Amino acid sequence: MIKKLVVVLCGLCLSSSVMAKTQAEFKDYITNLKQEAIAKGYEAKLIDDAFATATYKEKVVSADKNQPEVKETLKTYLPKRVPQWKIDRARKLYAENKDILEQVAKEYGVQARFIVALWGLESNFGAIQGGHNVISSLVTLAFDGRREALYKRQLWAALDILKSGHITLDKFKGSWAGAMGQTQFMPTSFNAYAVDYNNDGRKDIWTTKEDAFASIANYLKQEGWNDSLTWGRQVQLPDNFDSKYILVRGTKTRKQWLEYWNDSERSLADWQALGVRRADGRDLPNVNVRAALVMPDDINGRMYLAYDNYKVFMHWNRSYYFATSVGYLSDKIAYPKI
Repeated sequence: MIKKLVVVLCGLCLSSSVMAKTQAEFKDYITNLKQEAIAKGYEAKLIDDAFATATYKEKVVSADKNQPEVKETLKTYLPKRVPQWKIDRARKLYAENKDILEQVAKEYGVQARFIVALWGLESNFGAIQGGHNVISSLVTLAFDGRREALYKRQLWAALDILKSGHITLDKFKGSWAGAMGQTQFMPTSFNAYAVDYNNDGRKDIWTTKEDAFASIANYLKQEGWNDSLTWGRQVQLPDNFDSKYILVRGTKTRKQWLEYWNDSERSLADWQALGVRRADGRDLPNVNVRAALVMPDDINGRMYLAYDNYKVFMHWNRSYYFATSVGYLSDKIAYPKI
């Protein structure tokens, strides 16, 4: 018992020593960041105020290094990600906000159901935005070093947001990774896509639904959304279907992924000729639309013919599960008609 106690105490001492060293190094790192920020032209007061709130967040590093790797399939993922209560709430909130949603949809050329689907999946309709200090999270992740350049870019973008007065420092909160507001934009995405839709001088994706809706729509529009199309459809393949037609998995970059998309993309008439049918066995629609064949799991899992708008979802988050869940929820919002 005494031996075990000694081991525990020694471990605590070692952990305390490591943390003390880390905190000292973190303090030096902030000093260097402040000098870099000054060199970039940020005002001294903004820098002092922003970095005064920055502390090393061990939980942020732990969350980044230990993201769950649970083996999922769409069959298990979709019911958890898009449960019936979320579908019901999405439809209810669509009805409650119908006027502003349809106004935004018309202005940006993005169907309202997709705005609501992204709103629901990213932040549970604004209810779960994260309570982490954005500056602390970004500085901690940059300090960790594994993706320093990425998180420093996000940090400078975050300073730009503060400098522009869109949010005050005390309310500048987000996820552990720095994603913010009802849209869960990273700072660079905020600067690229956020909209002051109610014209109050602030792009407020945290508390203003109109700004959040328009920011989502603006993102989709800027990345090539086509409101004459939907996102895709689940299909069934014939026996002995040649897998060479399926979009190749395991790509490392978006550029490579788009190249593989182009290799898979064909007209619906071509897919019909190859024996692909709707999920219920009926013929594919007789329309002049091109689609790629997406396989989120494996050859025995669900298959989708994905249209160009699916590429926009994959720009938002390059995950087949994410993109498919947005499309799935959007369909549940649209049908039956509200």
